[in-house]
Amino acid sequence: MNMLIIYTHPNHQSLSYAFLNEVILGSKENSGIEEIQVLDLYEEGFNPILVFNEKKRRRDMHKDPDLAKYRDQLRWADKIVLVYPIWWGRPPAMLMGYIDQMFASGFAYKDTGGLLPQGLLKGKSVVCISTMKGPAHYPLVWLNNAHKALMRKALFNYVGIKKVKFFEFGSMESPRGRHTIKLNKIYRYFKTVRP
Repeated sequence: MNMLIIYTHPNHQSLSYAFLNEVILGSKENSGIEEIQVLDLYEEGFNPILVFNEKKRRRDMHKDPDLAKYRDQLRWADKIVLVYPIWWGRPPAMLMGYIDQMFASGFAYKDTGGLLPQGLLKGKSVVCISTMKGPAHYPLVWLNNAHKALMRKALFNYVGIKKVKFFEFGSMESPRGRHTIKLNKIYRYFKTVRP
């Protein structure tokens, strides 16, 4: 199994970075994971801003040469792991800008003329690991599960990825946030996970 980890946080001293390290540590001990690639969107200097003009058309985004490297990574990956904080009830703008550009028509899905498109990324699986300041049940109770609906239904199911797992860790700025237990949970999961 090939695994692509997409890390989205500007600070390498953050708790999100600690979760990234646990994903890597566990994965390196997993005989089912053949190769790991890490894409750190901030360190990469990824440009999240969409540009459409007479030279760059939306309908051609799936073949934009500036994004070829990232398309190759997504094609290569059997499992895509996203590590990010939840800010204002959703992933950071940097990650959303990556999603806007990478999950384009002609690459991630194909319009069929019907109600739903043909997903072109079938067979892959996704794990979303997110941290937030608020309590763990905040997105479910207060936001009507908007984060999971956005990621699972509006994005991944739309492009053909049906296997999506979430780790939403709340109260992460609290001294009682049980950080060590949660970090260990991620390590153990990736040590044994299968496609």
